[in-house]
Amino acid sequence: MIALPVEALSAEAFAPFGDVIEARETHAFWVNDGQAQRFHDLARIEVGVDGHTSVSIFRSAPSHFPLALHQLERHPLGSQAFIPLGVHPFLVVVAATTAADVPERPRAFLSNGQQGVNYRPGLWHHALVALDHSTDFLVIDRGGPSANCDVVQLTIGYMIDAALLAD
Repeated sequence: MIALPVEALSAEAFAPFGDVIEARETHAFWVNDGQAQRFHDLARIEVGVDGHTSVSIFRSAPSHFPLALHQLERHPLGSQAFIPLGVHPFLVVVAATTAADVPERPRAFLSNGQQGVNYRPGLWHHALVALDHSTDFLVIDRGGPSANCDVVQLTIGYMIDAALLAD
């Protein structure tokens, strides 16, 4: 097994994979007669030509560590956004695609619990990784006809140790 380092989740570090969804002053303006601040257009939701926007809630149980990564999935027809409905940190594991259409070495990011992510269409990713608490996520993705989930078994095993989350 190859140990993966865990990086802090930031818009800059995550840009090759999609969007970080968080309240950022660069996307803010006041609405409702100054009673609310709107953080606008934080992620590009893509659903393809025959899809529709689907809103769901996923409840993810806490993971056990060390966490072995054996498979990744992707959704080629649309983006997929995960917004935490609490303030519990969680892990995001993603991988770019090689020229041979297989995942590159994964990267792991630690969300502070107030950041969500939006995966670009076709981005390889691991299932949600809740840490210490069962965590609900608002999920915005593509609904509609056509198969939209590819799963691949990794030929190299990767592992995330809980001790890496403190670094």
